[in-house]
Amino acid sequence: MIHQLIFASPRPGMTVREFQDYWVDVHAVRYASKIPQIRKYLIDTTFDAGVDLGNGDPKWRGVAEIWLRPEEQVASLQSEEFLQGARPDEPNWAAFWQTLVLDTEAHELKAGPALFKGQQWVKLMVLVKRKEGVSLEDFRAYSLHQHGELGLKLPGLRRYLQCHTVDGWYGIGEPTLDAAYQLWFDDVEALRDALESPEHKLMTEDYEAFVNPRYVHRLVTREHWVIGPEARS
Repeated sequence: MIHQLIFASPRPGMTVREFQDYWVDVHAVRYASKIPQIRKYLIDTTFDAGVDLGNGDPKWRGVAEIWLRPEEQVASLQSEEFLQGARPDEPNWAAFWQTLVLDTEAHELKAGPALFKGQQWVKLMVLVKRKEGVSLEDFRAYSLHQHGELGLKLPGLRRYLQCHTVDGWYGIGEPTLDAAYQLWFDDVEALRDALESPEHKLMTEDYEAFVNPRYVHRLVTREHWVIGPEARS
């Protein structure tokens, strides 16, 4: 299953709140969810949690997560629901020239409790690009093992996913990001405790070993399930 991530930001003249409300309540419901090949669909909206996220404040204010079978991806882009619905609606709410799409393979390092609609976990997303001179193979291995082990030690961590950009994206150039890490916590207070912990300090320092610190970006989000958590047949 492809775990696709779509990073988006508000069109000029639209506030972040208006952008997020339109995406969740209008675009997702009327258009994107109608694309039959989409098996699961989730929107992460950013918010100000009052925590220090360090360098790199991304321009994106939301992330769509879409699950597709690889053999159905082309059909989804050729579907009437996409071409006549979701695609023409994008300029109504998104600065589409800033949108970033990544196809990823998800690796679950820590399984959390069963997911359900309305769950109010806080999710930290960390976006990274590997360091110059580090091969893609070495980046992935280090990320999943040495760095992943550090992440698993964060206090209050409920679930941990690493989404690595798929091989096919490297055949047409160098993707903007090599991975997006997703870390779930019960609430903002739990996230704050984790970010202020010695374990997070070690995790942050470890980035120097394999990622370019200029391209480490963090987003604090809440989830809005549109299709799922159970996959649509």
